[in-house]
Amino acid sequence: MAADRLRLDDPAAQERLVRLIRAASGAISVRLLGVAPLRGGAIQENWAIDVEFSGLPSSSSLAEREALVLRADAPSRVAVSHGRAEEFALLQLARAAGVTVPEPLWLCTDGTLLGRPFYIMRRVPGTAAGHRIVRDPSLGGPREALAERLGVELARIHAITPDSATALAPGLAGNRLGFLEMPRQSPALDQVARHRRYLDAMAEPHPVLEWGLRWLELNAPPAREIVLVHQDFRTGNYLVDANGLTAILDWEFCAWGDPMADIGWFCAKCWRFGAVDKEAGGIAARTPFYRGYEAASGRRIDPAAVHYWEVMAHVRWAVIALQQADRHLSKGEASLELALTGRIPPELEWEILDLVEAAEERRKRWAG
Repeated sequence: MAADRLRLDDPAAQERLVRLIRAASGAISVRLLGVAPLRGGAIQENWAIDVEFSGLPSSSSLAEREALVLRADAPSRVAVSHGRAEEFALLQLARAAGVTVPEPLWLCTDGTLLGRPFYIMRRVPGTAAGHRIVRDPSLGGPREALAERLGVELARIHAITPDSATALAPGLAGNRLGFLEMPRQSPALDQVARHRRYLDAMAEPHPVLEWGLRWLELNAPPAREIVLVHQDFRTGNYLVDANGLTAILDWEFCAWGDPMADIGWFCAKCWRFGAVDKEAGGIAARTPFYRGYEAASGRRIDPAAVHYWEVMAHVRWAVIALQQADRHLSKGEASLELALTGRIPPELEWEILDLVEAAEERRKRWAG
């Protein structure tokens, strides 16, 4: 509901925010030059904040003027979406691993300050709008180079393991990363069980999704190495300017899992924004994306495993779309975007049927 969203246009809220930034930055004074909501972010709220500092400590990396983003919990959340404290820790970990991310600056878990937890990070130039990126060749630079760079960035994420995380960011070890649970069965079977629970809790049946989950259960790949998976690495969740990539965004779904899951999510047809012939995120063929990933990770991509995870991607996105629609229909969060998201599942169900049919035909050819 609109009333539940942050009111950063309120002078009292702005004054509380200024006090927090002044204390966190060590500046003598802080002045807000501009505050405006950012578009996008159906699950979280993002605000652009322009700040002027005076009297910064000599050791500060801040400039006199900074463009920042405040990211806060939305009025309601999708299941398995991490909170802002967890996402802040993930940004710190990713940055320590060399991933191109906005610099996280300050975290506020005091819900009384603005009504809910939030963090502030540096604002990175660029656009993330998927429909624009796939249609406008002036965004992102040469497309093959962009796809290859994205493969490299994903490899850097997957270089983070439960063992290496402590060495990368010692201050985040232990409890601060304890929210990242290890798979109980295998990453694939854990996801099947999770999505089945979500579907069982819904009022209406979704037989195609149930059928897809059964196929995924019967064809789950063996458990392989466990790495940090972004779980929403796709066109629409990275920023580009005219020259290329500027940042990887939206870390709220991260988990320990199978690296092929992120490859399948990025290449899934549902995230090509209509450019279906460009199988790597709607921007290029798979080849440069795979090439960048394999060169940076030293890991060979398994096409059959990627195909499996593309089926999972469509099931998962369909379940999330149903949850988003429920926020509008049942949770009192009136939103045209959420309502329209609820119209997506039939298209995803059709793709699930096509993908499974292709997998079964391939299996028969191999068996013959």
